[in-house]
Amino acid sequence: EVQLVESGGGLVQPGGSLRLSCATSGFVFSVNTLSWVRQAPGKALEWVAYIDDIGTTIYADSVKGRFTVSRDNAKNTLYLQLNSLKTEDTAMYYCTLAGLQGWSTAPRGQGTQVTVSS
Repeated sequence: EVQLVESGGGLVQPGGSLRLSCATSGFVFSVNTLSWVRQAPGKALEWVAYIDDIGTTIYADSVKGRFTVSRDNAKNTLYLQLNSLKTEDTAMYYCTLAGLQGWSTAPRGQGTQVTVSS
């Protein structure tokens, strides 16, 4: 059974940083592409970032230069470093077992809440 468990969210002031983690099990982590997606209150699910099996990364324009996705294949864990946070980054963040297609319907965890507020 595929399991994805996000953690690391919290309340942070604008300009602050957070590091999200996604612990996974139930599939061969090292050969899979994974993504981070987010959903703000009242808004549609939004794709944020992608990392493939060889470490190639792609970012949404809204987070490029501020967020960094990485992976630790030894720990079967996906990460998202969030820097220079803005109030519009407030959302529930999820990791998904998907790349640039199918991310809206792919398996994902329960999410971790990121709130950016002064």
